[in-house]
Amino acid sequence: MPQNEYIEQAVKRHGRRLDHYERKRKKLARAPHTNALKAKKLHGLKAKMYNKQRLAAKIRMKKAIKMHEKKDVRVKNEESTPKGAVPPYLLDREKQSRAKVLSNMIKQKRKEKAGKWQVPLPKVQAVSDADVFKVIRTGKRKKKAWKRMGDRKSGS
Repeated sequence: MPQNEYIEQAVKRHGRRLDHYERKRKKLARAPHTNALKAKKLHGLKAKMYNKQRLAAKIRMKKAIKMHEKKDVRVKNEESTPKGAVPPYLLDREKQSRAKVLSNMIKQKRKEKAGKWQVPLPKVQAVSDADVFKVIRTGKRKKKAWKRMGDRKSGS
């Protein structure tokens, strides 16, 4: 088991507190207040960096809201509408295409998530112990040869 999964293991074994989700909800509800207080109290460069981060988050949120509003907008295709006089029963049937902005955004997020976990692994050649470790002879007559000393890096 990897070293950093002890929390997940404890949750699997013993479960969560009975009020875990309620506490989580309340903490999330209090988050804006704590963030505002933090922004108010910070000074100097830390304050600049924190405010820049908050502004970026705000802009992301506004863009997401705009995308959601744009989702249901119908756009007329100008090239598909016939030129000249059109009978009234065909006026309502102008070719329309839905804006696919939100679905494209979701696809892009999926691609980013998929690419996040792909780690390039360097190809490493196996190096024998004889190459990496040098035998050191010890004792008065240099008879004992159990000691080893690393004389070169194993990574390169």
